[in-house]
Amino acid sequence: MTFKPVRIAAATALGIALSFAGTPAFAVNKDMIQLQTQVQQLQDAVARLQQSNDERMGVLKDLVQQSADSVNRMSLNMDALQKQMRAQQDAQGGKLDQVSTQVQALNDSLDEMKARIAHLDKAMQDLQNQQQSMSAAMQTTPGGSSAPSSTMQPSMPTADSAIPGGATPAPVDAAPAPTRRGKPSAGVPASAPPMASAPPIEDLYKTALTDYMAAKYPLASAEFSDVVRAYPDSPLSGNSYYYMGEIDYRAGRYAAAERDYDHVIEQFPGNAKIPASHLHKAQALILQKQDEAGIRELRTLIARFPNSSEASQARSKLSALGATSASRR
Repeated sequence: MTFKPVRIAAATALGIALSFAGTPAFAVNKDMIQLQTQVQQLQDAVARLQQSNDERMGVLKDLVQQSADSVNRMSLNMDALQKQMRAQQDAQGGKLDQVSTQVQALNDSLDEMKARIAHLDKAMQDLQNQQQSMSAAMQTTPGGSSAPSSTMQPSMPTADSAIPGGATPAPVDAAPAPTRRGKPSAGVPASAPPMASAPPIEDLYKTALTDYMAAKYPLASAEFSDVVRAYPDSPLSGNSYYYMGEIDYRAGRYAAAERDYDHVIEQFPGNAKIPASHLHKAQALILQKQDEAGIRELRTLIARFPNSSEASQARSKLSALGATSASRR
């Protein structure tokens, strides 16, 4: 009776051992196979994901490269466009200066034409007055009532004018030569002015301006110099200095052009070409690497003539130079 529980316990232990020794081994192998299968599937999925990512990264790299190429091309196009815009601005500035010069030349021609018309009107008026005087003299001469005094003077003595004793007076126009030479006749100056031999300033200036408009710059410069020498105080001499400066500026003689513009600014305060002289003097200074002096000249132009077209150009040039319109204190 006492061994029966032992046998039962032994049988139970044997069953338990068999259960741990036999059946679980097959279960563990099956789980391992399933686990290995799942791992293999996971590895395949990871490989496919890696391949997909590589393909996507390749596409992304191609897109980035294309974008970079597009940006580079755009940058090159922007640089070319900026250069083109700067060239166009410079060309427009040059054309604007040329048009301004031509307009000023036309204004000068118009002023000259007005002056010539005024002279012609005066000459016509004088001629009409002379004609009226001559007509009046011709109408009164036949009646003998109002002949001119020069015709009334007798050339020979008459009976009424005879001197007692039979002597006759000398004719009126037979005055002694020394007496006539001693006093100059009316209307003839005692001494001619220094430049009396020079042609009229209108003719000199018109000739010089015509040659300037025809781009005959050396000839025009010499003719403008003649105007300045012959008529130094005339307003047209101020214009002549300006065009001499333009000719020197076009020829690259910037220092000489600067001096010509200074003549206009300093010697002819009321001249209409003073704003353009300030502007072009500033440009000549800048081309001589004298930026500070050029900036001061542009600011002077803006301060003196703020509403002029030259002042607008001066503001644009100051902006291009990175300077302000007003000086900093």
